[in-house]
Amino acid sequence: MKHRIVVLGAGYAGAFAAGNLARRLSPADIEITVVNAEPDFVERMRLHQLAVGQDVPFRKLADVFAGTGVRLRLARVTGVDPGRRTVALTEGEGEDGELAYDTLLYALGSSVAHHGVPGVAEYAFDVTGRSSALRLRERLAGLGAGGTVLVVGEGLTGIETATEFAESRPDLSVALAARGELGAWLSPKARRHLRRAFDRLGVTVHEHTGIEAVEPSWAIGADGTTVPADVTVWSAGFAVHPVAGASGLEVAPTGQIVVDRTMRSVSHRDVYAAGDCAYAIGENGRPLPMSCASAGFTNMQATAAIIARLTGTEVPATGLKYYGNHISLGRRDAIFQMVDGDARSKSWYLGGRTAARLKAGVLKGAGLGIAHPTFGLPKRRRRVATEPDRTGQRTATAQGAFGE
Repeated sequence: MKHRIVVLGAGYAGAFAAGNLARRLSPADIEITVVNAEPDFVERMRLHQLAVGQDVPFRKLADVFAGTGVRLRLARVTGVDPGRRTVALTEGEGEDGELAYDTLLYALGSSVAHHGVPGVAEYAFDVTGRSSALRLRERLAGLGAGGTVLVVGEGLTGIETATEFAESRPDLSVALAARGELGAWLSPKARRHLRRAFDRLGVTVHEHTGIEAVEPSWAIGADGTTVPADVTVWSAGFAVHPVAGASGLEVAPTGQIVVDRTMRSVSHRDVYAAGDCAYAIGENGRPLPMSCASAGFTNMQATAAIIARLTGTEVPATGLKYYGNHISLGRRDAIFQMVDGDARSKSWYLGGRTAARLKAGVLKGAGLGIAHPTFGLPKRRRRVATEPDRTGQRTATAQGAFGE
């Protein structure tokens, strides 16, 4: 009987991982199934562009995995039973199903975090999923000249959303609410670049303004200040689905699956996690943030560990170190901020059109990687050992694409 690998989620982490496993393991021994709720691969890093009316193409997952041997199952994950090694699913017509696995890679990603703020669920929009971005797109399309848009959150998503909207819709009044100082984590030069971009695009910044409630036409700050907003876009953090915690897997207070250095669940040895849903510690001793870069680090480590243990070889340790943050400021400007080993900004940064072209190249490369999951397929893929190593004790250090 073939070893059944089930990958939950086909975002950046899950789709890359499934392609990697198909590329490196023999189909004579392995059966790979990807479970995803949507039929398309969604470029999450471009959803703010989709929301403001730009053309963002989507790739059919059936086309992505065609000829790879990877099976695609369109369904929503409603539960995991690690004791029985099964996944509970709800498919298109509301029918319940079940899928058995020998190895599970959990990569369901994250969604917007409401933080319990009144009115967010009812009145705010977000760009963390395609359906929510399309809902926002429709609302913005109906917003006439002079309409007000408030983006809540000064992180990467908030900054990119506010600048993209201001550049694409100069007829709107765009503002951003920040709990602290805008770009406080950037180097002084990069921070000045960011402020110049906001000034050039006409984005109003409300610093030290935590939003405590959202209404249909305004938002209310912690000090009672009312900020006008025909549209409020909530980008104040991410949250993972509670299915992992409900399944009995050990999770952190964030709900993320607690994993060891190889991305294996510390409580269940047949389960791995990658992407936003993995509570993984980076080389600086801190938890990896929810980001596309983390999806790259963690899926590479998880797939390397799965392959090694199934084939009876040493488990390599891929790099878990960040080199910088890349922030789009519309289509013609960006910031690439280098960071040190403690994730603190270095004095050097790259900005302007060069940084924008670099960001565009990153997005294009990620898209091509997804579209061609078995590019460079070896003529002879690795066979599964008669008794796969499940101890996880043998670990070698190897150079990873994101490591030193």
